[in-house]
Amino acid sequence: MRASVIEKAKIFDKDGTIKREVETAISLLRNFREKYPFVENPKSIEALKPDDVFKKETGEIGDFFHWIEYRLKPLGHLTLYSNVYRRIRSDFDTFKELLYVVVDKEKSLAKKVDAQWNEIKGLGRDRHIAKKIIFCFNYEIESVVPIFSTSHLEYFLKTILERSKFPLQYENMSRGEKYEFLTDELLKAKEDSPITESWEITYFCRFLYETYPPPLIIPSSERKKLAAKAVMEKQQQFSDFMNMLNELRRNNKISAQDLRAYQKQWGDYPQNRKFLVNKLAILQNEKMG
Repeated sequence: MRASVIEKAKIFDKDGTIKREVETAISLLRNFREKYPFVENPKSIEALKPDDVFKKETGEIGDFFHWIEYRLKPLGHLTLYSNVYRRIRSDFDTFKELLYVVVDKEKSLAKKVDAQWNEIKGLGRDRHIAKKIIFCFNYEIESVVPIFSTSHLEYFLKTILERSKFPLQYENMSRGEKYEFLTDELLKAKEDSPITESWEITYFCRFLYETYPPPLIIPSSERKKLAAKAVMEKQQQFSDFMNMLNELRRNNKISAQDLRAYQKQWGDYPQNRKFLVNKLAILQNEKMG
């Protein structure tokens, strides 16, 4: 771990506020686990009801997910929409099968993340919901972390380690294999310093988020959509600009030479486009007057 990170750890949370928040959250997690003893008694999963996920008649979140999303929020923030809960309820049997995978002590973290969460729309992609459920039901084995974003884990490792080494086959790993590798590396990093070695894992992760907040990381698929949208917007702006020039030319407000000059200014000085459009709009208003 970088020396600068260790120095920041030494002065982190001096008044103990965050530590108390984490301790309260861990106490709530114990209450949650008592209410839903799926690890100790997997058959109790069958006692879970559709209304525990989503109350169809009132449109409210069921008790199970109220715990996951709200009461246990200090153990990892999720931003969800009611449609997700509706879909889970509509495929309730699949969700229960996934819960059996979550509490299966024989399955690795990678296998649990790679389970068929994508069969329920909204639980696929980076599987934040799945990872939080896995964390809550596997907390005591001390090999899980309350960081559910793959990109955040990658960012933290690159930030806190002198050298972050990723295996050559990393890009070809499954989503679960990547998450297990990153989790293991983060746990090793925590153990590397006598300052953070004894820290509870949630407290360590709070330190990371408080001290090194991740930048806004946009997935590649979303970047492509945004880039395509930006191109379309630029094309539309240019089309509107040319329509304005052609209208002014038709009304003899500008000459053909002016039109070509304005068109060249648009291409050569993109930073002045707003000023140029305003100038031409004044000409249009004068025409109308």
